[in-house]
Amino acid sequence: MTALEAVFWDVDGTLADTEMEGHRPAFNQAFLELGLPFDWNEKLYADLLAIAGGIPRVTVYAADQGINLTDVQLKRLRDVKREHYFSRIRDGHVRWRPGVVRVVNELHDHNVQQWIVTSSGRPSVQALLDHAKGVLPVFDGVVTSDDVTTGKPSPDGYRLALKRSGIAPSCGLAIEDSAVGLQAATAAGLPCLLTPSPWDKDLVETSHLATAVLNHLGDHDKPSRLQHGPPCLDGMVTLNYMQSLLAHSL
Repeated sequence: MTALEAVFWDVDGTLADTEMEGHRPAFNQAFLELGLPFDWNEKLYADLLAIAGGIPRVTVYAADQGINLTDVQLKRLRDVKREHYFSRIRDGHVRWRPGVVRVVNELHDHNVQQWIVTSSGRPSVQALLDHAKGVLPVFDGVVTSDDVTTGKPSPDGYRLALKRSGIAPSCGLAIEDSAVGLQAATAAGLPCLLTPSPWDKDLVETSHLATAVLNHLGDHDKPSRLQHGPPCLDGMVTLNYMQSLLAHSL
């Protein structure tokens, strides 16, 4: 049996519920502060999440509203939004998804490499990791939108992480929550465990690409529900379960 050598984690919506209670209100605060006539409610933001990356999201939305933002405006918006996002993380508005803390620590205890692969910028990711100190172990590496030319659904981020980790795709597993992330991981040759975000409408068409689909990773007091893939005993994703997914994906 092929041994699991590395797990590649998405961040937003996978490691933590960052989107609706982190990024969205931070953008709204930045819009207000900079005098931009935008206000993203949850339904609108859910639709905009089909566009990977915060600034591309703003750029497309602004253009649809007949507003072409300059590079200077976008940079200022990015900086102001990040400060509001950092503040929300410090104030405890962003929470880990069920099972994440348990699984990350189990993998660390068994010397499985763990990498982050995200379409977010490095400062936003670092803010979350700083908040995780004492809760999560240090990840082996981080690949962000700052490291590649094209974000998800392009596989570039995963390919770079695979190259840096030194492992073959058949020995790794991606954990994702979105259609674009699932497409990126599988295009890089990685089997993917999907824990869907409820607002991603495109997952209806693409979830069959995942090796397994569960509503979350599960904890002792909050078991997960299997939607597709091999049975997950006790409603909790474990190292043994992830190991079995490699064989199932062959």
